[in-house]
Amino acid sequence: MKILVCGKGGCGKSVVAALIAKELAKRGKKVLVVDTDESNFGIYRNFGVEQPRDFMEFLGGKEKVRERLLSFLKSGEGEKTRMPDKISLNELPKDFTAEKDGIKVIAIGKIHEFGEGCACPMGAVAREFLQALKLGEDEFVVVDTDAGIEHFGRGVEAGGDVVVAVIEPSYESIRLAEKIVELSRKIGKRVVKVGNKVDESSKEFVKADAYLPLRKEIQQACLLGEELPLVDEARGIVDAILER
Repeated sequence: MKILVCGKGGCGKSVVAALIAKELAKRGKKVLVVDTDESNFGIYRNFGVEQPRDFMEFLGGKEKVRERLLSFLKSGEGEKTRMPDKISLNELPKDFTAEKDGIKVIAIGKIHEFGEGCACPMGAVAREFLQALKLGEDEFVVVDTDAGIEHFGRGVEAGGDVVVAVIEPSYESIRLAEKIVELSRKIGKRVVKVGNKVDESSKEFVKADAYLPLRKEIQQACLLGEELPLVDEARGIVDAILER
């Protein structure tokens, strides 16, 4: 199963993605976390691993990927990055993955320098990578997407099975979640809504399938850049995702 975690910037996508991955690994599943956010440099710390090299480098680097995209566009064949047709979790290049406690982490690419260009190549790589990934029984992919819904416009969700919409108690987050639900249903993807940073006073406004309240241990880990503890609420989130 391929799970895409989406939502407004700052709503807690990376935390929810990490807890989903940790809970699945606790249940004996093989888990790959795919970081598709070109601006966030911290999710690897949620797992207590070193930041992996950009997967873009495996494909020749951002400039090479951009050149291929332009070449295919000019030829009328659409956006393609020459990704292998099929990739299994066991075939992922070890030089571009970090691993701990049954969880592998891979980062599609980051913005490292001023003026290096837009994130379009990362979006194309993320879309093709998810479509090429072939999973076996008890194998899961958890995708930490970039903020907002641009990845829907780039077709990244086409390669997923379930979309997790993370909602914090704010008008902007609630409205964006409604749009995520609308877009997901249009392409036939099931949506699970997770209310994050929700207390009793805000719960009536944030309608969700599972909830993650403000937890001091999570706040502290995020502040210090330490590995996230697995909290009890992760069970409810994963149970909602696995419901058929």
